[in-house]
Amino acid sequence: MPDANANPSQDAAPTLVACLCAQWCGVCRDYRERFTQAARRFPSAQFIWVDIEDEADLVDALDVTDFPTLLIAVDGQPRFCGPLTPQPETLDRLLRSCIDAPPPPLSDADLQALVTKLAERSA
Repeated sequence: MPDANANPSQDAAPTLVACLCAQWCGVCRDYRERFTQAARRFPSAQFIWVDIEDEADLVDALDVTDFPTLLIAVDGQPRFCGPLTPQPETLDRLLRSCIDAPPPPLSDADLQALVTKLAERSA
């Protein structure tokens, strides 16, 4: 039986979760399955995998140097962007906190532009 606490409520603000990774990175390749599993645990959130080399034009303005790097946006506003340890529990805790009590939006214009592009691309 699924854990009722794992899924955000139906009336939660739209949540976008983007993993910024690279195919050459072994940690990223291993993390991809965990990211896919998290998407199943949070079905109301939109999960996107972005290879920063294949889609360099999309993420050029950001300096992604650590993997995996997660971008989480709630209600169209970036709320978290940074590297994350690759344990699934860490991702789950971060997502729950961003969905249940979103931190203030990040004021970085490049992050906001990326959130907008990702939302448009997946619409």
